[in-house]
Amino acid sequence: MSEHPDAALVRRGYEAFGKGDMQALGALMTADVIHHVPGSNPLSGHHKGREAVLDLYRRIGEETGGTVRIELHSVLVDGRGHAMAVHTFYGDRGDRGLEVQQGLFFTIVGGKITDIDECTQDIDEEDAFWR
Repeated sequence: MSEHPDAALVRRGYEAFGKGDMQALGALMTADVIHHVPGSNPLSGHHKGREAVLDLYRRIGEETGGTVRIELHSVLVDGRGHAMAVHTFYGDRGDRGLEVQQGLFFTIVGGKITDIDECTQDIDEEDAFWR
C-alpha cells in the first residue's frame, strides 16, 4: 500500500524540522502559509507567511537550546487536502522540561501546506513552559 501524497508531504516536513533544515521545510509551504499556535504565551498566535512560520520554528529551537525532539506517531489524511499529525514534543528550557502530546491539522493545496492548526494535550503546561 503506497502512502498518500499529503501524508508523504507532512512526513517530509517532520523530517526537515527534525534536521533543522528550514530551506527544505519552507519549500513545502505556500508563501502565505499560517501556523496557529494555541495558548497564552509568547509563541501563541497566528504566524502569517512562510518567513514568520520559519521564524517561529527557529525561535523554538533557540528558546530550548536545540533540545527539541519530535516523535511522530501517525499521519492521517482525508484525501481532500487535509492531514492530521499526532506527535510527542520533548524539550528543555531553563530548569524546566516539557513532554506533551500535540497534533497538527494541515490544509494542503496544490501539494503545498497552506495552513497549520496546532492542538495540545495541555495548554496550561505549555503556557508555563514558554513563559
